Amino acid sequence: MTPGITFSETDAVIPDVIWISHEKLNKFTDESGHLTVAPELIIEVLSTSEKDIKRDRQTKLKLYSIHGVCEYWIIDRQQQLIEVYRREQGILKQVMTLYNTDQLTSPLLPDFCCNIKEIFEN
Repeated sequence: MTPGITFSETDAVIPDVIWISHEKLNKFTDESGHLTVAPELIIEVLSTSEKDIKRDRQTKLKLYSIHGVCEYWIIDRQQQLIEVYRREQGILKQVMTLYNTDQLTSPLLPDFCCNIKEIFEN
């Protein structure tokens, strides 16, 4: 089974990390094990190629916004920062950029808290 999200025949992606509620997971997985609906949270770790960076920052952001992702995190290992996008008025909007001294939290994950510095230590 190849992990992925199939929004349509022409819109299929393989994000680096997703979080989806059990309710959605059980309802919206096809025979091949692919999700057919947007998860609540998608995380992409930027690659080093300009083409891949553009895809994550523009193409995937737009796709995830159109299909109802609630939150999208872009992790930039080179700059050591995380951009957080949240759904506001029907689209994903950047709400913050987090740096080494910040903590990452999410309304989707009430008990989750992570120091940004710890993400980039390895």
